[in-house]
Amino acid sequence: MKHEFIEVPKDSEGVDFKKVKVVVITTVMLSFISYWRAAAVVVSDIGSSAFYALGIAEEAVGPSAPWFILFVMLFAYGIRAVYIESSSMFVRGGSYRVVRRTLGSNFAKVAVSALVFDYLITAPISAVSAGQYLAGLINSLLHSAGYAYQVPPNLVAVIAAVAIELYFWRKNIIGIEESSEKALRIFQIASVLSVVFFVWSIVSIAEKGIHLPPFTVHLSPEAMGWLSGLGWLKTIGVVGVIIGMGHSILAVSGEETLAQVYREIESPKLKNLKRTAMIMFVFSFVFTGLNSLFGAMLIPQADLLGKYNDNALSGLAMNLIGPHVALLGLQMFVVVVGFLILAGAVNTALIGANSVLNRVAEDGVLHEWFRKPHGKYGTSYRIIDMLAITQLFIIIVSRGDVFLLGEAYAFGVVWTFVMTTFSILMLRYRDASPREWKVPPNIMIGNFEVPIGLVFVFLVLFCIGFTNLFTKPLATEGGVTFTVVLFGLFAFSERANKKIFEARGGELEKFNVYAQDSLTAGAVGCKHKKRKLVAVRAPNRLHHLQRCLEENDPDEVDIVVMTAKVIPGQSTAAAKTIDIPEEELFSEVIKLAEKYGKTILPIVVPTNNAGYAIAHTTVQIGAEEVFLGSSERYPVEYQMQQFALYWGMVEADENHHVVMRTIGPSGEMKLDI
Repeated sequence: MKHEFIEVPKDSEGVDFKKVKVVVITTVMLSFISYWRAAAVVVSDIGSSAFYALGIAEEAVGPSAPWFILFVMLFAYGIRAVYIESSSMFVRGGSYRVVRRTLGSNFAKVAVSALVFDYLITAPISAVSAGQYLAGLINSLLHSAGYAYQVPPNLVAVIAAVAIELYFWRKNIIGIEESSEKALRIFQIASVLSVVFFVWSIVSIAEKGIHLPPFTVHLSPEAMGWLSGLGWLKTIGVVGVIIGMGHSILAVSGEETLAQVYREIESPKLKNLKRTAMIMFVFSFVFTGLNSLFGAMLIPQADLLGKYNDNALSGLAMNLIGPHVALLGLQMFVVVVGFLILAGAVNTALIGANSVLNRVAEDGVLHEWFRKPHGKYGTSYRIIDMLAITQLFIIIVSRGDVFLLGEAYAFGVVWTFVMTTFSILMLRYRDASPREWKVPPNIMIGNFEVPIGLVFVFLVLFCIGFTNLFTKPLATEGGVTFTVVLFGLFAFSERANKKIFEARGGELEKFNVYAQDSLTAGAVGCKHKKRKLVAVRAPNRLHHLQRCLEENDPDEVDIVVMTAKVIPGQSTAAAKTIDIPEEELFSEVIKLAEKYGKTILPIVVPTNNAGYAIAHTTVQIGAEEVFLGSSERYPVEYQMQQFALYWGMVEADENHHVVMRTIGPSGEMKLDI
């Protein structure tokens, strides 16, 4: 009996379950990463702006630009705090999910439209900036070699940007794997560059003398936009400050990526999220903020607004003290790091936009036509094609003008922040349930909580967003037009999908499954000596899984989550797949695992006797502990008796002991067998 999968009763139709002993479920969200790797994944977003923020801000607000960038870098932690609070409430968070919960589906469509516009501009501005740095290096090498010829930077930028976009379009069609290992290496290289710049800049400033940029705001006609005829506005200091922040806010990025990567952060999730946010703050403040200040201090103003306007970090490298060959080598290092980070930002933008659109498609907001998988690679190629074509169009139309792209970029960034912050603020009063963490400071006046920090962040963001509507005509026209068009597409798709979505019964995880003809620890993916088995059957009764996740470290223990698929009288072909009930069950299982940031191994065991299958699986994988949920039909004592009975049938080794734990809302009972 021990080596049989199950003894089929005589009155069954003779199904041979020996052929399919286990169905292993896989999904992209079953492994988790450290906070260092999580921070590294976000580096392409938060680090990319360092390469173009100073030039764009200088052109808009003049020599005081680095002070605005530094202030925005400090203010960014307030924005990051909002995303920390939202992520602690919604593991699968981000702007779309938070806004939909608070303000409803229509506002959520507006928010996700602005977010997608953000992603659509992120890729072109990053790719074009990478091309500008390449052109700057080529011209420096030509000049050093004695050649008078200089390549046209904008043309080189467009050609390089198109090549980068096409490369990552192809990679995403094939199905690129987001590697936290590669991201960590880029983060390490960028950190080395940041340290080199910091030390070398301090030495250079000490040698040349300290020349701090002025604090006076000089708003160019381009910076005023539609308000350029109202010169008296410039005399109001706070207005000038808000406009200056509006032209520097593009230096803040990565917050939405932080919300998305929260799903992948390992336990303890919230603590590691805060660590990730702190690493992001330090890195962005030094890499973007201080390097912008050093650039403004060391690069002559004429050069900063001239040949180094679109490649300010190259300008910083070439204006440090030292031999020319050493400075040229540093510029090469800058271009290499810039290509890694900026190209990574292009990829992140494609992946992020594709992920967001797939998420709204899962909710029935985007038509199922867009989600048709690629015939060979299984990716959502129609969405990827649509995104890549739009981004290529933007690259070509921009003609390599980074300032033009930077002005458009701010629309999606700001309004995504505004709607997310407002939603979290509203949730403070609509949902009084306890929070794991709140944006500080908060004060109590009687029984009324005043969220001072959250209100401050919202008001600043709203003022910047409202001002940008009038001072950034291109961003307003392009952003509003795109938002209206995409909103219309969402509304039309939602109506067309209504019957399909209702029949599906809500958002379900997308799984890959494969059948194994052996039920062993290796077959289900176990890697550790210690193993725990959790038997689940109902998506709304997972208290025992929660307890197991709370108690165990997946770095030391394999947590196998199984459900017994009872299919008497059916063929083994049916045993190789999972149906809607299993999809619904494991969708909730995966969400719970993501909440705790702990890896699980989900499996389906086909059987005609669920109790026997649980005992048999315990033996076959060598589990030392079994977690069962309390039954609504049978008392706990009866469950334990049944498990003990089946255990005696399947385990002949008297030295193999197991602990059975039955856990429910009202408590726990334990049995040593």
